[in-house]
Amino acid sequence: MYCLELGGEAADEAFAALEAERAAASAVTRVAPGLATARGIHADRLPTLAYTRRVSELVGHTDAAVSSAVATLSAASIDRTGSIAVRARNVRSTADVSTAAAERELGGVLVDRGFSVDLDDPDHELRACFADDVCLLGWTVAERDTAFGSRAPTDRPFFQPGSMAPRDARAYVNLAAGPALTNTTAAGPTHPDATVLDPMCGTGGLLIEAGLVGARAIGSDAQWKMARGTTENLAEYLPEARWDVVRGDATDLPFRDDTADAIVFDAPYGRQSKIAGHELADLVEGALAEAARVAPSCVLVGDRDWSAEASDAGWTVEARFERRVHGSLVRHVHVLARE
Repeated sequence: MYCLELGGEAADEAFAALEAERAAASAVTRVAPGLATARGIHADRLPTLAYTRRVSELVGHTDAAVSSAVATLSAASIDRTGSIAVRARNVRSTADVSTAAAERELGGVLVDRGFSVDLDDPDHELRACFADDVCLLGWTVAERDTAFGSRAPTDRPFFQPGSMAPRDARAYVNLAAGPALTNTTAAGPTHPDATVLDPMCGTGGLLIEAGLVGARAIGSDAQWKMARGTTENLAEYLPEARWDVVRGDATDLPFRDDTADAIVFDAPYGRQSKIAGHELADLVEGALAEAARVAPSCVLVGDRDWSAEASDAGWTVEARFERRVHGSLVRHVHVLARE
């Protein structure tokens, strides 16, 4: 069993848990604010998650008292040697506990069992996560890649206002393509076994993240400007990967049936009357129908609920999330599977 420390706000927990389950873990169960357990993990995929901070191999699950955590650790068998560090965390300040006391007393248990303490570069890190009335103890297995900030949309060769943040783009890619990516046997993004298509690729943010997690990225956009801009951005961030970008209408894609393993797209926002020659509703409905022809899995992001249109196009809505961006803008995230 494993402990997952979920990131984001409290409202993101269900979203984070589903991302983890689809892309890197199995049987994910939320057990307390910001914490979940998983029965199994794909260790190589854990650093690619967007909304899981850390994953630890579970030592014990107890109530949120330092004495209980100490008793659990004292009774546990530990097949490790070397130096240790203990890190205690009061998740979202929901537990009545002293993290300093937890670190001191848990560290004392490990020192008594022959471990040395190294707070800077330990061989092993014990996590004590307290949340509400729960404490999960575990040895750190992996941490999230923290490089999202280095790919800010404004730093790309081609930028347009309204571009999606890399962390969110990564999460949407994982929701759509995670099952295909966890089945890959390739060593890296130069030989991917999963293909991700964005039929409204804009500046290519979703495709950058798809390539970075090991998928072959394919982009299409109705505007030459966007297709060329995406090409610039992918050349910058995926210089060794295999990817393709074309100009194309999302309602009539120039691809064969089942070309991709997953579709991910961010539909236009607002109440524009015409977008690339289409009414907005016609554009999204047509794109959903084409997506169902081209891939078995899809994540659609939009500024409203498109569930009815997705069902009409032959999709099952497996999950839907409403995620506030700023002000009145709420992203509706639809996780779809072909019927």
